[in-house]
Order: sequence, then structure tokens, then C-alpha cells
Amino acid sequence: CLAAAGTTAVIVAGPAAAAPACSVAYRVNQWQTGYTADIVVTNGATALSSWTLTWHYAGNQSVTSAWNATVRQSGTAVTAESLPYNSSLPAGGSVSFGLQGTYSGTNATPADFALNGVSCGDPAPPSTTTPTPTTTPTTPTTTTSGPPPAGCSAAAICDDFEQQTGGTPGGRWTVGAANCTGTGTVAVDSTVAHSGSRSVKVTGQGGYCNHAFLGTSLSGLGSGPLFGRFWVRHTTPLPTGHVAFMALRDTADGGRDLRAGGQNQALQWNRESDDATLPAQSPAGVAQSVPLATGTWSCFEFEVDGSAGQLRTWLNSAAVPGLVVDSVPTADIDQQWLARSWHPALTDLRLGWESYAGDADTLWFDDVAVGTSRIGC
Repeated sequence: CLAAAGTTAVIVAGPAAAAPACSVAYRVNQWQTGYTADIVVTNGATALSSWTLTWHYAGNQSVTSAWNATVRQSGTAVTAESLPYNSSLPAGGSVSFGLQGTYSGTNATPADFALNGVSCGDPAPPSTTTPTPTTTPTTPTTTTSGPPPAGCSAAAICDDFEQQTGGTPGGRWTVGAANCTGTGTVAVDSTVAHSGSRSVKVTGQGGYCNHAFLGTSLSGLGSGPLFGRFWVRHTTPLPTGHVAFMALRDTADGGRDLRAGGQNQALQWNRESDDATLPAQSPAGVAQSVPLATGTWSCFEFEVDGSAGQLRTWLNSAAVPGLVVDSVPTADIDQQWLARSWHPALTDLRLGWESYAGDADTLWFDDVAVGTSRIGC
């Protein structure tokens, strides 16, 4: 299915002497039967310790998943509630979250947003262009590119691929594989995106010599803990066989790769030098990991602390207990991993597809960020 052009509606309170209670920028990317919405809420003059945004859909839209908020739907009524890490909303402050859903017929922008029970006013007409800036401080500017990826202000690398103008990723990105390539492809895609209008699509084929990646250097990030975040969407469930969608070159391990991907239908890390896995591929170990949902955007986060020899992983902001390396070996999780000393020094980041059997997949990557502190989804 082809994605339709994203639209943005900005919901603000009407003219009044008092400051508006809130404003909402609601940006949609949609295709034939589904859509994603990126929602930015800007608070008015009263600071909030927690927030709840409500609205009604005019059609038969149905929310199927969400990130950065707890979203519930009853009939046409939708409620989005803050999470512990983003519950505080100061006067004039903003918070963003997103959702994915399905629809048929029309997919009209909601017209009755309310923040903590107070109406945000009537919606402005949807726009696909950048309007003339106004003097109203609580009205966010509407753009065609959507909100920037979270964490850009603190991340050394933060790329939503909106500046890519060709068919093959360029700029900081190179395309290829360290060993051998085949019929797998890497291309800029303007039909599917997590934010804005572009992502990178990897058509991953089965077999060892079909590796396909886009990569960038991590030079300049120093020797402290490394934090990464990217959004990934794919079409085929993780297989039983070993596959990888991320690789990082480890100069402290002979230049071999630290890899993230899947095995036994769940997420795993793998060390190329000795084929150690995290978690152990026992039934008890695999049960401590999670699958990677298909047909929806997932937020994959990681921390690698080379000095401490530790690793942590989050999926959609939730820690994955089976994807943790700490200082205490745990049976079925990191006992095998810690059988030898491990202090990685990572020099590049590559996103794409490796399959060591016949397993193929199509993946999209967007909103990639790397820094020295946790970036979040």
C-alpha cells in the first residue's frame, strides 16, 4: 500500500483574553487501510503534574498501538494518558506521542481535543505547507516534515532521513556490507515513514551473501556509555534461524561485530567472534526476550557501556529482561556471554539485514539517534 501525504491539523483555543488551555498538532501519515499519527500537545498557562488528552473520531478509526502514552479507545472516544517519564508538563511546555490505527472510508482529523477535561478549541484547517508564523506563543508552527526525532538536542547523531534527496542514502550514510553482498537492497523510501515523509527501506534476502546495510561512523562519541535509538518496521516475523538487523564494529574484539537481531522468533544479541547469544537460546532464555511486531513501527533502544562491560535493551520504552548484560552472570541470560571478559569499543553503526539461512524480510528504519545519554522514544 502506498502512504498518502501527511497532513497536519493544529488545534488551538479561539480568541480570548486569557491564554488558551492547550494546543494540539495532529499529523497523519496514512495508506489505504491504516495510518499513524504524531501528536504534539502544548500546554497553556497552568503547569500539570500529569496529563490526559481526549478526543473523538468522526469515522471508524480504530487505534491498534501507541508509544509515549497509554491510549485507550471506547467506540469513537479516545483517551491518551501520560506515562511516568513524561507526566510533568510545565506551563507552555510540550509533549509528543504517537499511535497507529486502521480505518476505512475517510480518516478525518479529530476536532474536539481536550487536555485534562478542558477543551483545546476548534481545529484550524489541515495544512500541508508551512504557514506564516503568528505572534501567538502557544500555537506550534505547522510543517510538512513533522516533529523532529526525539532527543535531537542531546544526541550526536539524529537523522530522520528528511534531507535525503536521492534514491540511495548519502551524506553520513554509506551502503554496503563488511563481507559480501548480493540481491538485498537499501533505498530511500517516500511511501512509508515513522515521522516526516522519508525512511530507509531494506529489502533483505535470504542467504549469507545477501547482506544489505546502511552505516555511519561513531567517531567523536568518546569512550563512555553509548546509547542508541531507532524506529524499525518490518513485514515478516523473526524466524527460528539467526538473523540480524543491526551491527556495530567492535575494535576491542578484533574488529568483529556486535549484532542485534533475532533467533527462535525473539529478539537477541549475538557476538560474531564466538557466536555467544543474549539471551541463551534455551527455552527459559528465549522466554525472557520478546518478538518484534510486524506491520507497525517499533522503537528499539540500547545502551552499551564498554568500560563496565554492560548492555541494556528497551523495546517501545520497556526494558527487555533477557537482553541485559550486567556484572552478575545470570543463567539462561548472560552467563554464556560473560564466560570471557567483554569490554567493547564500538566504531560504527549499521542497520539492515543479515540472514544466515534462507530467511528474507523487508524493513524500514527511521528516526535514528545515537548519543552519550538515553534518548528515549
